[in-house]
Amino acid sequence: MRVVHVIHTDSFAGVERYASVLAASQAASGHEVTVIGGRQSAVRAAVGDERVTLLEAGSLPHLVRMLRSRLDSDIFHVHMTEAEGAAALADWSGRAPIVTTRHFAAIRGTTLAGHLARPLIRRRVSAQIAVSRFVAERVDGPATVVYPGVAVRADVDPARRRRTVLLAQRLEREKDTELGLEAFVESGLARRGWTLEIAGEGRLRSALEARAAVLGVPDAVRFRGFVTDMDEALASCGILLATAPGEHFGLTVLEAMSWGTPVVAAAAAAHLETAGSASDVGLFEAGDGHAAADALRRLADDSELRRSYGALLADVQRRSFTLESQAAGVERVYRGVL
Repeated sequence: MRVVHVIHTDSFAGVERYASVLAASQAASGHEVTVIGGRQSAVRAAVGDERVTLLEAGSLPHLVRMLRSRLDSDIFHVHMTEAEGAAALADWSGRAPIVTTRHFAAIRGTTLAGHLARPLIRRRVSAQIAVSRFVAERVDGPATVVYPGVAVRADVDPARRRRTVLLAQRLEREKDTELGLEAFVESGLARRGWTLEIAGEGRLRSALEARAAVLGVPDAVRFRGFVTDMDEALASCGILLATAPGEHFGLTVLEAMSWGTPVVAAAAAAHLETAGSASDVGLFEAGDGHAAADALRRLADDSELRRSYGALLADVQRRSFTLESQAAGVERVYRGVL
């Protein structure tokens, strides 16, 4: 099967990572796969398979022309509204079925251009995949839930773990990173030799750095920016903290689960479908910094609880969130429209 993944971005975050990992799984299954879009160096590293063709998306007209030259593909698998619109414009006749993954729990077309393109996209899209039940219940039109998957990891030697809380997410308001910073301070873990590492970039970075200084813990908080080796970060930290109250899926939480890393997460949205499907040990009410501090303290004070909870999370990932199960679920959707 010839599959073209389309993302009209030059960045690399959750959506680009999703397409990259899925493309690699599909190539391993024998499909001919192309990924258009995303920051090329990061996409290549995430794909890790030379059989996958990578192309820059360029401008929207350039992307439309690229897709018109690939109308003999079996599937255009598109991600986000601009890619949906480009595929629809490239193929008025419907020669290549369009399957879209809905990554966000919202009706498409929040911009004026997206709103105007919405009727055309709806006519041309053959099927929708949602990354979680939370998303499926909030998008326009029916969507099949196919959970993203990650690789199954070997058990981590406890000696590899550092006394570090990792908070890895975009530094934007909807992620509520400030709550995580304040919860870490309130937990008192800095006085016990723990540090907080904040991985990610965003508009709030300077404000968060200033807030860490005001809270009196600048030496216990490290802003790492964009981290290229997230596997090492997740496998070696002591706890992953995920504060977003409206996470559409949360791939970083799932990757932490694969490493058996204890997760403290807001008990809301798709976190309930990943870490929350295993246990409520690390869950706290969204927006409640005191509860988040309590959860951090409880896990930091009990190494056996961290070990057993991490093992439980890894077991859930190995049963329900694998690359193989994701690729199989997506292929069932493809077969249904062909």
